[in-house]
Amino acid sequence: MTSPGKLLSAWNLHPKKQLGQNFLSDPSTAEMIINRSGIGSEDTLLEVGAGLGALTIPAARISKKVYAVEKDQGLIDLLKTELLVYNISNTTLINSDILQLDLKQFVENESKKIIVIGNLPYNISSMLLVRLINNRNIVSRAILMFQKEMAKRIYAGPNCKDYSRLSVMTQYCADIKKIATVKAPLFFPKPKIDSEVIELTFKTRLQYQADDEQLLFMVIKAAFSKRRKTLRNSLAGNILEIDTQTAFDLLKQAEIDPVRRAETLTVHEFVKLSNQYGTQMHTDKHR
Repeated sequence: MTSPGKLLSAWNLHPKKQLGQNFLSDPSTAEMIINRSGIGSEDTLLEVGAGLGALTIPAARISKKVYAVEKDQGLIDLLKTELLVYNISNTTLINSDILQLDLKQFVENESKKIIVIGNLPYNISSMLLVRLINNRNIVSRAILMFQKEMAKRIYAGPNCKDYSRLSVMTQYCADIKKIATVKAPLFFPKPKIDSEVIELTFKTRLQYQADDEQLLFMVIKAAFSKRRKTLRNSLAGNILEIDTQTAFDLLKQAEIDPVRRAETLTVHEFVKLSNQYGTQMHTDKHR
């Protein structure tokens, strides 16, 4: 693996800050991530942000097929050449924005879901995660590298400052496992903080089932929109379009103290609150 600095220089390219480009420069780290990911010879992979191919190449060697998405047009010809150099023939490069792609096109048959991998730019991390959650009917697992502060927001538990909307949404539908920490000096250019690789395995059966998932996600978003306020106040005057009295009543019916804050609720309590809200709205609509 040629160093990213030399490779980019040879092609007269430069890292684009606006795309959050920090290229993994240590081949042994890339191999370690892929080895720990449990990818098999029958797996179809979707890679987010192929970059210079640090993860693409070792992933392609052990999987059935890789769809490597790269938004930066300038890197596509470089990537094509790297794949030829390493004799990789089972990878399709897609020059596009992952947030605009229909993920269903990558499911080759109904019986086998895809696995998503990638070193994610900070600026799309949360949006991509929400997309994967909403498309988990076709995604079995995701092995993703996040900046450390973002990773903490995904696996943090209640009563922790990092516990967030993303924590609840992800933990509702996925099991989370830390795979590795990748130190900042192993990237080019060097970012300010370390990264963490985490594996999300989407659950086939949910421990707590929301009656309406999109409503659940709205309730979570509303609750965390004013996280320093009590739930009674954060839920009111928001996307849920309820007043403080209605919020108070809903919380009481869901057996949740209205003066608690969003960061103290478990996933189960958010599901109870969402289901109660849905029941109440249905009742009011038919009065």
